[in-house]
Amino acid sequence: MNLFEHVLIITAIVLLLLVVIVPTVFLIYIYRFDSKQEQHSILRNYPILGKVRYFFEMIGPEMRQYLFDGDRDGKPFSRTDFLNIVLPAKYLKNIISYGSKRDFEEPGYFIKNAMFPKQRGDMLVDNSLNVATKKYLLEEENLFSRKEKFMDDSIKPWLLDDRDAIVIGPDCRIPFAVKGQIGMSAMSYGALGENAITALSQGLGMAGGTWMNTGEGGLSPFHLKGGVDIIMQIGPGLFGVRTKDGQFSWEELRKKSEIPQIRAFELKLAQGAKARGGHLDGSKVSEEIALIRGVEPFKTIDSPNRFDQFSDAYGMIDFIERMREVTGKPVGVKIVVGGEDSVDELAEAMKRTGKGPDFITVDGGEGGTGATYQELADSVGLPVKSALMILNQTLIKYGVRQRVKIIASGKLFTPDRVAVALAMGADLVNIARGFMIAIGCIGAQRCHTNHCPVGVATTDPKFQKALVVEEKHYRVLNYVTIMREGLFTLAAAAGIDSPARFDTQHVVYKDREGRVRSLKEIYRNMFSERTDAIPFPDLSEAN
Repeated sequence: MNLFEHVLIITAIVLLLLVVIVPTVFLIYIYRFDSKQEQHSILRNYPILGKVRYFFEMIGPEMRQYLFDGDRDGKPFSRTDFLNIVLPAKYLKNIISYGSKRDFEEPGYFIKNAMFPKQRGDMLVDNSLNVATKKYLLEEENLFSRKEKFMDDSIKPWLLDDRDAIVIGPDCRIPFAVKGQIGMSAMSYGALGENAITALSQGLGMAGGTWMNTGEGGLSPFHLKGGVDIIMQIGPGLFGVRTKDGQFSWEELRKKSEIPQIRAFELKLAQGAKARGGHLDGSKVSEEIALIRGVEPFKTIDSPNRFDQFSDAYGMIDFIERMREVTGKPVGVKIVVGGEDSVDELAEAMKRTGKGPDFITVDGGEGGTGATYQELADSVGLPVKSALMILNQTLIKYGVRQRVKIIASGKLFTPDRVAVALAMGADLVNIARGFMIAIGCIGAQRCHTNHCPVGVATTDPKFQKALVVEEKHYRVLNYVTIMREGLFTLAAAAGIDSPARFDTQHVVYKDREGRVRSLKEIYRNMFSERTDAIPFPDLSEAN
């Protein structure tokens, strides 16, 4: 035989080994092993078919997300939801073609348009300084290739006019004024990695007029990198303001208040997705995170369910008063509303004492989290719209609404959702997962494992390298500014010159039969059902 024939024979033998013999031996091994194991019933009776079943079960979520779910079917965020965030953030695009994918037969809230809307020139908006940014331009796309250009651009900031700036804690020594109604909800360093926090801080800092909430994990250097205004959240674990033995440290609070970027403090009583203390897996608690929080590294952290420093509304108000006195800055609380009487105790205490928080963040049960229990996420805490209306109406009922600002949060990630929340009584809106999606989150739901595949909800350097700060911070800037522009667009359509003037007359609710009620009517019905007199004297006036 010549050399060519030898090569053919060797090639045939190798192919036989690869295609027939090796797979056969492998299948025999699987069959023998799985048919004798005692853990899985299906594998014991059907070793080969069982392996195939478990394979498809494992890739099922990805298959449903990308192939089988409709554009509006996926939970907690659909494909359409993702596009409503990604397209503005990446391409600076918020224009659609052909028509809406919303099911107009379903009940829901609608923004009431005016017969004679405002012109853009009529709007009270601060667009005096353009903001430099970058965006992608899609040059070519087909089944097997995609060509994009990352290019310079500039955008208008779409800030509120100075006359409409929202001032939190006007009577504090150092009030906090904001000119954008959208900010970043509480997301801790530890739950998110340093690249994610840095990109968010820098993007929000470039946008201006906004804020980021540290989450209960304490203030990190990455929160400070972008120069953005910061609301420092303090949870029952007291991370960042605790002594070595876990007690509240007024000295640490004073030190934090001396940082100019920290503009306000927030006591976290509860979170929509978990009306309990926070959780951080030990794999995420690096030495740096442990130092920031004042805990031991690489040990799982479970915060207490509530603060030990107070046990009722009056005790909390006294605690808030001392915090305000020590820091000179606004102090608020984050709550979850469980029912119509959930806020009565706080509102009554505010009425009696003439004191209370400078702002209340109300988080809906549909809000997100890095880690919680299914039963809490699904069934504890009202959705944000119901919670917001109850909170707003209760504060009005007790005559204390004008003393406090309301921040709403819970899947308010598009301008129309924000506008409805503003009409329901919110002054400001927090967004968390919208900003996560802007910097690359794909909804893998691996936040609690430290194995986030896109480097957002992880502190593992191996995964974090996927998130390039220098690129993603532009997406944060683009997303928040397009959101603010959308609010002004909706305000003009409603016939008002600023989104700061959205109220109950600008939103209607359509039921399944097509009947329409104004939000004003819905509120009036709520108010008529809760008109019991409030005999408490205003002790602030008595003093």
